Amino acid sequence: MPLLRTESLTKSYPSVSGGPELVLFRQLDLSVHAGEMVAIVGESGAGKSSLLHLLAVLDRPTSGEVWFGETALSTLSSRQAADFRNRQVGYVWQFHYLLPEFTAQENVAMPLLARGERRGPAMEKAQRWLEEVGLGNRLENRSGELSGGEQQRVSLARALVTEPKLLLADEPTGDLDARTAESVFGLLQTLHRSHGLTSVLVTHNLEFAHRCDRVLRLRDGRLEA
Repeated sequence: MPLLRTESLTKSYPSVSGGPELVLFRQLDLSVHAGEMVAIVGESGAGKSSLLHLLAVLDRPTSGEVWFGETALSTLSSRQAADFRNRQVGYVWQFHYLLPEFTAQENVAMPLLARGERRGPAMEKAQRWLEEVGLGNRLENRSGELSGGEQQRVSLARALVTEPKLLLADEPTGDLDARTAESVFGLLQTLHRSHGLTSVLVTHNLEFAHRCDRVLRLRDGRLEA
């Protein structure tokens, strides 16, 4: 059984002007097996980010279902969905969204503190993850004191500090120069393998996409190999 799958997933939005509704995708089926790294590519506006939001229960589909193992995500309450994201999903955005008033270590510890872990153990785990992404010497630095690549490494550590099974990454190298992007993508691949993750990556970088296990193109509301 796939770790992650969708069945007849449809997402549409009503028109604000009274015209026809906007349909991002209709009857979309996707299966991702444990341990896979899958890249999703497509034109801007095709619905790639919206699809990731549905997979993470950040949004709800118009119809259809998202399954995580044997759990139908539509059955989760808002509180259960938040707990699911905290424990099962690591999410990396194109922008790092680090809290500027906190240190790198505190930012990474936030998901653990949010679910009630004591500060001491949470900070220890955050330190270990910052060391794993090559930032063991930047624990006390705030986001404004870090380079773009370092900020994205911190956000990757924050996504994985809860030891999720699923990693969702939305253009994680989109704001980085070519050399830094290569470094961050290489790190993402290494962490995917070493921690047995299942990863779904949205990217415009076709070179990075083809280094994943599978590439799917979202076009006209359909996923194509």
